[in-house]
This record gives sequence, C-alpha cells and structure tokens, in this order.
Amino acid sequence: MSAALDYTRQEMMAIATGREIRDGELAIFGVGLSMLAGFFAQANHAPNLRSMTEGGVYGATPVGGLPWGIECNRLAANATSFTSALDALGFLVASGRCDVGVIGAAQVDKFGNVNTTGIWDGEIGAHYRPPKTRLPGAGGANDIACGAGRFIVMASHERKRFTNKVDYISSPGYLDGGDSRARKGFVGGGPSAIVTTLGILRPEPETNEFVLDGWFAFSSVDEIKAHTGWDLRVAPDAREIPEPTATELANLRRVDETGALRKK
Repeated sequence: MSAALDYTRQEMMAIATGREIRDGELAIFGVGLSMLAGFFAQANHAPNLRSMTEGGVYGATPVGGLPWGIECNRLAANATSFTSALDALGFLVASGRCDVGVIGAAQVDKFGNVNTTGIWDGEIGAHYRPPKTRLPGAGGANDIACGAGRFIVMASHERKRFTNKVDYISSPGYLDGGDSRARKGFVGGGPSAIVTTLGILRPEPETNEFVLDGWFAFSSVDEIKAHTGWDLRVAPDAREIPEPTATELANLRRVDETGALRKK
C-alpha cells in the first residue's frame, strides 16, 4: 500500500492497464490480473466492451471476484454466449478480428518479447533443453501476441523480470526490434504498452525498443531505471501518470470483490 495514498501498486497497475482499453473494442484477457484490468475497463469507461476469454466465454460480467478461470462458472454466469478455445484463439484472434489483448509476463525484454516458459542457466543453445525453473507456459498468450490488433503486457517491475533479452520467447513482441516483427508476417500489431507496478513503457517509433513513457506518483524515473535490466531510455514527453480517481478505484474494487489486488 502506498504510504500516502489509499491504493496499492497492483491496483494502480490494473487501473492504468484498463485505461488503455477503449469502449466498443473486442478484447481478450488472460487469467488473473489481466481479467481484473479488462473488466475494470468495462465497469468504468467501456460499457460496450466486447470481452472474450481464452476458453471462449463471450460477453461476461463476472461475479464473485478472483480466482476466475477461463471457463469459470462465476465468470460465465452473465455471459452472452459460450464457444471454445478454438473459436476464441483460432477464429477471432488468429484471424485479426480481436482489437486488444492483455497478457502477463514472467520475463519481458526491451522489445516486448514475453517469456512464460522457463528460466535457463546460460544460453539454451541450438537444441531445446529443460529449464532450471519451469514456468506455467504460454497458454493462449502466444496466440494473443501473434494475432490481436495490439496487446498490453502487465508485469511486476523487478530487474529479474525486465531483462535485456528473454531466455525464451513464449509470446513474440517486436523480436529483434525495428521491422523484424513485420517481416515475419504476424497478423497482429504487437505490444502497445508494458504496464508495470511502477509505470508504463511504450515502444519507440522505428526501433520498437521500449522506453519509459510515464511513472506513477509513488515511483520515479530513477527507481524504474534501477529495476530494469537494460539501459532504459526516457521518452521526451514522459510524465507522471494521473492517480486513480475515486470513481476508478470504486469501480475496480467492485470488480475485485475478493480484494486480490489489495492483498499483495
């Protein structure tokens, strides 16, 4: 909890992520924090948001608070329709119909590539070998990263997570930077923002390297740079990001009924 303000860093991250989502968009969310951010947007400023989970639950207004799974009964209670993961990830996302996705990251690098597969001790080499630490895996995040019009990454801002190069690309960002993603022919446009517990990073035009776009009131440029594993540059127009309004915080907490973001 911020010493001077009645909200947590995780709540600020969820609200800042939700602000990135626009009314009327077709959005797909991963599990956990990304759902809280997405359904906050729906409750706050995007009532016409068309939401989809990786499991194919469409148009949900969830009840009961986290934990929600991608096909959870409490998530599906007020849903418009039910399809399947094949429809959600294959038909909607892979075809480019989905406007925006939200995913998490165990590691993310300066070009927005995400690793949720494993942590290795040294280079993997030419052939895959078992990781030192096994992570949950990509799930549907790879599909979202490849096919959504844009996607947003949510991650706790720690130096071990924000690395110059991820150990393994589970979900592609801008690969090696520049036009390397475009040359691979992905349908989706790539990551538009990395929203963290300290601030927001965005890709720089031309290079597609992520730079600091803004910091939260309880953070600073120096703190963010100290917790980033590459030489993070600061955008010319970087600024302090507005704190949550009373309405935003109330709407988030109605979605986060179990207080998951206030417990961390």
